Amino acid sequence: MSLLSPYRAVLRTPYACGAFVASLAGRLCYGIVGLSLLLTLTAGGRGYGLAGLVMALFGLAIVLVSPFRAWMIDRHGPRRVLPLMAAGFAAVLVAIAVIPPRSDVNDGAIAVLAAAAGACAPPLGVVMRTLWSALIKDRDLLQTAYSLDGVVEELLYVTGPVIVGVIIVVAAPAVGLLVSAGLMVAGTGLFLRSPAVRRWPAWVAEQASSTADAAPGEAGASRAIVAVAFATGAIGLCLGGLGLVIVAFSQARRDPAAVAWIEATLSAGSALGGLGYGAVAWRISAQHRLALLTAGLVVLLIPAALSPDLLVLALLTGLAGALVSPALATAYTLADGLASPQARIRAGNWVNSGYNAGTSAGAVLSGQLIARIPLSACLPVLAVPALLTVVPLLQARPKPTAE
Repeated sequence: MSLLSPYRAVLRTPYACGAFVASLAGRLCYGIVGLSLLLTLTAGGRGYGLAGLVMALFGLAIVLVSPFRAWMIDRHGPRRVLPLMAAGFAAVLVAIAVIPPRSDVNDGAIAVLAAAAGACAPPLGVVMRTLWSALIKDRDLLQTAYSLDGVVEELLYVTGPVIVGVIIVVAAPAVGLLVSAGLMVAGTGLFLRSPAVRRWPAWVAEQASSTADAAPGEAGASRAIVAVAFATGAIGLCLGGLGLVIVAFSQARRDPAAVAWIEATLSAGSALGGLGYGAVAWRISAQHRLALLTAGLVVLLIPAALSPDLLVLALLTGLAGALVSPALATAYTLADGLASPQARIRAGNWVNSGYNAGTSAGAVLSGQLIARIPLSACLPVLAVPALLTVVPLLQARPKPTAE
C-alpha cells in the first residue's frame, strides 16, 4: 500500500471531498483577514498600538465566544447557525473596509467592529472535523482525515499572506477585507449545500442511538477533553513563543530576512509530518500518542534559542514542526472519541480554542521575557508549564467511545 492510499480512501468517502473543498474556500478567509486588517489600519496612518489592540480584540473575541458558537451549532445544527455567523462576519468586514483610511477617524468604531467580527467568526474548521467523524467510521482512517485537514489548513495560512501581497500590489489593503468577506460567504454557502451537511440531524441521531450504551461517563469524558485542550494549549504556547524568538534571534544575527525561511521550515515540517503520520495505522493509544508528541515537541524547542547559528535554529524548528500536525490531529481524534455525538462540536472547539489561546499567550509572554531575561532562556521558561500539561493527560482515565 502506497503512502497516498489512505488519503485516496479519505477523499473517495461519499460526499467528503465536496464538503472539504467548500470548507477550505471559507477557511482561506482566515489566512487573509488578519494581515489585511493590520495593513488596512496602518496604511491610513494609524499607529501600531491601535493596530495591535484591534488585532488583540479580534483574536480574543474569537476565543471567548467560541464556546457559545459551538453550543449553538451542537444545539441547532450548522445549517441554521452558520449562515447567520457568515453573514454577520462578512458584514462587519465590509463595514471596516469602507471606513475612511485616516488616523483618528472612527478608531473606537473599528475596535468594536473587530471584536464583533471575532465573535461572529464561523468555526468552519471545527465543523468540518466533526463532519469527518460522521462520514468515516474507521478510526485509523479518521486519523488520516484529520491529518489531511490539518496539513491543508496549514497551507492555507501560508497561502493567505501571499494573496494579500498580490492584493496590495494591485489595490488597497482594504480590498483584502472584501475578499475575505466574499470567501467566507461563498465557502459557507457551498459547504451548507453539501449532502453530508444536509444529513447532519440524521447522523447525529444515528450516532447518539448507537453509542447510548457505550458512551463514556460524562464527568470522566469532560475532564479528559479539558486535559486534551491543555495539551494543545501547551503546543500553542511554545509555538507562539517561538515566533518572537525567531525574530529576535535573526535580528541579533543581523539577518532579519531569515525569519521568513525559518518560519517556512516550521510549516514545511508540519506538512510533511502530518502527511506521514496520517498514512500510518498506529497501535499506541491516542492518549499516549498525544502525550509523547506534545512532550517531544516541547523538548525539541528547548535548545532552539541556544542554536549557534540560523541553520541549526531552522533545523530544530523544522523537526519540531514535524510534530505539530500529528499532535493536533491526534488531539482532535481523541476529543471526538470522548464526546457524545450531540457535543462533538464543543469537544473540537475545546481543542481549537486551547491551541489558539496558547498561541496568543505564548506571543505575549515571550515578548515580556525577551525584554527581561537572556534570549536563550525564553523557550525553556515557556517549556516548563508546557511539559506539565502532559501530566493530567496521562492521568485521565476516560472510557472513550472509540479509539
